[in-house]
Amino acid sequence: MSLPAVLRRGLSIPVVGSPLFIISNPDLVIAQCKAGVVGSFPALNARPAHVLGEWLDRITTELANYNARHPDQPAAPFAVNQIVHKSNDRLQHDLGVCAQYKVPIVITSLGAREEVNHAVHAWGGIVLHDIINNTFAKKAIEKGADGLIAVAAGAGGHAGTLSPFALIHEIREWFDGPLLLSGAIGNGNAILAAQAAGADLAYIGSAFIATNEANAVEAYKQMIVDSNASDIVYSNLFTGVHGNYLRQSIAASGLDPDALPVSDPSKMNFGSANAKAWKDIWGSGQGIGAVKSVVPAAELIARLKREYEAAHERLGVSVTAAAAAETVTA
Repeated sequence: MSLPAVLRRGLSIPVVGSPLFIISNPDLVIAQCKAGVVGSFPALNARPAHVLGEWLDRITTELANYNARHPDQPAAPFAVNQIVHKSNDRLQHDLGVCAQYKVPIVITSLGAREEVNHAVHAWGGIVLHDIINNTFAKKAIEKGADGLIAVAAGAGGHAGTLSPFALIHEIREWFDGPLLLSGAIGNGNAILAAQAAGADLAYIGSAFIATNEANAVEAYKQMIVDSNASDIVYSNLFTGVHGNYLRQSIAASGLDPDALPVSDPSKMNFGSANAKAWKDIWGSGQGIGAVKSVVPAAELIARLKREYEAAHERLGVSVTAAAAAETVTA
């Protein structure tokens, strides 16, 4: 499968760091990009709205300076996540700011919209749309998305329920463009497994919560370290869309994780008021059993790279040879 140039530039491993609501910030994005994975953040994390320009100015300036100093090993590109659901009253403003800075990759969530894709293409960017099933995948491509993010069972945040193997298989029957896989990917073995299943890149979020740069309270980071897959609860109570959350954070808020009421999906809200729902109820995917300590983002990425290379070696395929094969098809 071929990848656009922007998704091959500067990567040390085939990974995109997923945008983490509230948590992703310029410190984390810049650290991710410098270490060789695509860094991303939700536009709504920049509050109030004018802060988005300040964030993009810092990210683009620091990465440009880094690339000037390291022409042989440039940083990976960055991405901005746009919630395109009707409740996001900042969308047009935020798209305008992204256009000003020519954001190279835009990740869209909660509804595929042709006008958004056209806007991104007009400034030369590409659009990756996240989906939880094959029906939504087809709609996204029909409306002009360049690539897909398959959000499978076990992913953090707004996750689906399908097996990654089933979801990737169904999409690859008709789509040969950029395809990312999300769902309990917390180590290098899983990155290689994602590629073996048919994805081009792994989409990793929860492991980055437990990094020094992440904008999460220390208790949240430590809960990621102390938890495993059995500590994840799937519910739509907090935003109207089903997602995965840490059991202990739900219990600490006075709720019974095993008896949560069902929310009305028609009352979804992704505006500023929704931030309160995420302040004390902490999202996470099932892959956190691989997270053993809070570390700098670069150290986490170095671990993933070692594990990814070791997984290749166990299969008798060198990473160099695999990279060469990817370049040929790109």
